[in-house]
Amino acid sequence: MTNNMDLFNHFYKGKKVLVTGHTGFKGSWLSLWLHELGAEVTGFALDPYTNRDNFVLSELSSKIKDIRGDIRDAKCLDEVIQQVQPDIIFHLAAQPLVRLSYQEPVETYQTNVMGSIHVMESFRRCASAKVVVMITTDKCYENKEQTVGYCENDRMGGYDPYSSSKGAAELAISSWRRSFMHPKDYAKHGKSIASARAGNVIGGGDWTADRILPDCIRALEADEAILIRNPKAIRPWQHVLEPLNGYLLLAKRMWEEPAQYCEGWNFGPEMKSIENVWFVASKVIQYYGKGVLRDISNPHDFHEANLLMLNIHKAKSELGWQPRMNIDETVKMTVDWYRNYQNQNVYQLCLKQIQQYMAYDF
Repeated sequence: MTNNMDLFNHFYKGKKVLVTGHTGFKGSWLSLWLHELGAEVTGFALDPYTNRDNFVLSELSSKIKDIRGDIRDAKCLDEVIQQVQPDIIFHLAAQPLVRLSYQEPVETYQTNVMGSIHVMESFRRCASAKVVVMITTDKCYENKEQTVGYCENDRMGGYDPYSSSKGAAELAISSWRRSFMHPKDYAKHGKSIASARAGNVIGGGDWTADRILPDCIRALEADEAILIRNPKAIRPWQHVLEPLNGYLLLAKRMWEEPAQYCEGWNFGPEMKSIENVWFVASKVIQYYGKGVLRDISNPHDFHEANLLMLNIHKAKSELGWQPRMNIDETVKMTVDWYRNYQNQNVYQLCLKQIQQYMAYDF
């Protein structure tokens, strides 16, 4: 990556960075970006979801240290972290789906709550590690379907097992920070821990079930109608590079001022990019060049939130982060990846999109 495209002033060059969940959608993009920034990246995760995932097609396993493992296995995770001795940890490994959490509630809690605790415990025991960014979700808040965005100090909660597991993870993170890594005692423990909550993240290389963009692309590639379960649901849509930029900036700030930035942070879009599912699916059709939508909403289906928004004032005012893309640019860049992944070098396609993203002005 050319020097003028590095938003972080060479901070990551030579840093040892561990990414949990590196084979996943967000984790693969983060690992790729970190590799381009000159970091020594180690990933710890389960196998990729499909052989078309961004991690597989970009051939990331040949560029970073790729370790397979389950964050529910505390011993295995700890051995890897002790072996790698990372400077910084980004924890993204999770069970990330609302609908799956209804089918596998125990596994969802084991992964999202106990997995997070395992990461924090290994972080505490690792002599080299100074910063950990724990990635949760906007769904960690007690959702009252309110028309104003949730702030970082709003109440944690969650209706479904996925959302509540992430709320519980946030409570655990807060407890571990206060109990073992309190900022006022930084001189004693040398650790800085923060959590990051992003909105509905879209981008190339995601093939996860029950997500609107992958569902759209699968239907379009099969020349089938796009089936919309929850057309009126309003979400804070953002391209995957938006929150990743926030995570990278947050970790840098934590390294530089560890007692100041070890808190919860929201990374979401501007209000004008908060739209309903039908609107976004219609934009996908517009940029893909074909397709039809079909409303299959069922009032007796599992509960999913209808309205969810984040207040991002804190990240903008205190970190100097803010979204670079509007909803049209976000959907267009996402669709461009899916229209080109079969006939282009995917690693170069991702790199081109990172450079395109960084060229956007605030």
